[in-house]
Amino acid sequence: MTGQVAEAPSEMAAATGLLTVGVEEEFLLVDPHTGAAVPAVDLVMEQVPAELRGQVEREFQTSQIEIGSPPGLELSSIRHSLGVLRRALADAAERAGVHLLAIGTGPVDGPVPPVVDKPRFDRMIERFRLLVPGPGNNGMHVHVGVPDPETGVQVLNHVRPWLPLLHAMTTNSPFARGEDTGYASWRSVEWERWPSVAPTPWLESHEHYQRLIRQLISSGVMLDEGMLYWYARLSAKYPTVELRIGDVCPSVDDAVLVAALVRALVATARADIDAGRPALRTDHHLLVGAHWRAAHDGLEGEAVDVTTGELRPAWELLDQFVDRLRPALEQHGDWAEVTDLLGGLRRHGSGAARQRAVYARTGRLTDVVQDVARQTRD
Repeated sequence: MTGQVAEAPSEMAAATGLLTVGVEEEFLLVDPHTGAAVPAVDLVMEQVPAELRGQVEREFQTSQIEIGSPPGLELSSIRHSLGVLRRALADAAERAGVHLLAIGTGPVDGPVPPVVDKPRFDRMIERFRLLVPGPGNNGMHVHVGVPDPETGVQVLNHVRPWLPLLHAMTTNSPFARGEDTGYASWRSVEWERWPSVAPTPWLESHEHYQRLIRQLISSGVMLDEGMLYWYARLSAKYPTVELRIGDVCPSVDDAVLVAALVRALVATARADIDAGRPALRTDHHLLVGAHWRAAHDGLEGEAVDVTTGELRPAWELLDQFVDRLRPALEQHGDWAEVTDLLGGLRRHGSGAARQRAVYARTGRLTDVVQDVARQTRD
């Protein structure tokens, strides 16, 4: 996690009842000619402007790099921060002789880049080996402020049934090792090899949450709390809930849309908690199935209606989900922008659909890489 993404909710946020939101994004570094991942993070870091280095970090593999936006109340500030950081990082990558891709995992086959030389990562490799022997898995994490851990745990219970829809929205990795995997998010399939990756369980209290963490560490499933890879969790450092389900989004527009919906989902959960409305206690195995379906179909196929267990068109469920969030979106002043951004997503399709459309036109994964690089910067 970058150091700038999440802080205590501001006095203005507390006074207005509005929630702060911050975004982390992970990117892939690739050869501009072949599209294969390259271990270039140190070269790129040297080219990052000094004033932005506090918001840029190395990630797990040397082919990855991460940014974090400062938390804000306005979507416009999130858009500005992500735009500035993406453009600066894309420029730094080009000066280092590589391209920056906002993509879930690398589509082109090539050597596996080494892990970043860091004691914690060395310990992870020693215990778990390289569970994902690929070019790098790149996600998007959204932080939303909460007043205290007990409220945060209740929020986790309320949001967990709806995360498969956000999962479907953010699918952006259909290709791997030079071919179409048949999944809209191959990153999700690979990521689930880690033993602590799972839908967030039903939690009775913050003490229950902490007890599970202690048990997972003592069992050897995790080295530390930072390896709690549930799809939603409490931040170990900041007073936020962190939703970490999606592939990194191809464009700033996509990222802003997801950030707005995540904040509205948390705000809706807070309103339900205050009103005494119980969370939907969805069965864990149904959620596992819903997330698998999201990774497989993305937004262009079918999704699991967690209220019935039946399959329905993903867009139909997404439209209902957004209608449910409308009061919170209007409260934060986000409704008009979200409506516009959803229209763009409907026209252009998910990141996975866009990649497949380019490949269908040209038959070349290098063209897919170039198009993703364009979206990343623009």
